[in-house]
Amino acid sequence: MLVTWVRAERSHGHATNYMNVEFIDTNVLVYAHDAKAGMKRVNSIELVRRLAKDNAGALSIQVLSEFYAASTRKLAMTSEEASEIVSDFGAWTIHSTAHSDLLRAAGLQHRYQISWWDALIVNSAIVLGCSVLWTEDLSHGQGYGSVMVRNPFL
Repeated sequence: MLVTWVRAERSHGHATNYMNVEFIDTNVLVYAHDAKAGMKRVNSIELVRRLAKDNAGALSIQVLSEFYAASTRKLAMTSEEASEIVSDFGAWTIHSTAHSDLLRAAGLQHRYQISWWDALIVNSAIVLGCSVLWTEDLSHGQGYGSVMVRNPFL
């Protein structure tokens, strides 16, 4: 079931000042659309709405890809429903991974002893100049350069 009130609001373009941009990980998007997620759903919806309203949301192609896969597999969305949500998030600031990002992520993985996929997420947040990375997959309060991890479910 498509949850239209959770979808990203369209803006008049991408943010050009990344100083107040906050990155959300895949789990936030998935919980926002999961009717069985309880308070995690409520918290995710509130966060997505705030970021959309403030034009302060950021994510990556990786996050959108993982969301599409999870929503069609775990949440039983149709490909059309998932595609529409992915399309709506096109109004947010999006990082597209380049070859140099893979090399920086490898350095982050080694330095911080985090998973490859988490290193790609952290790298995207750093590249976009995000102050916050919203995820439950990394330690709340951990800093990665100028990016601070926050768990929206604590």
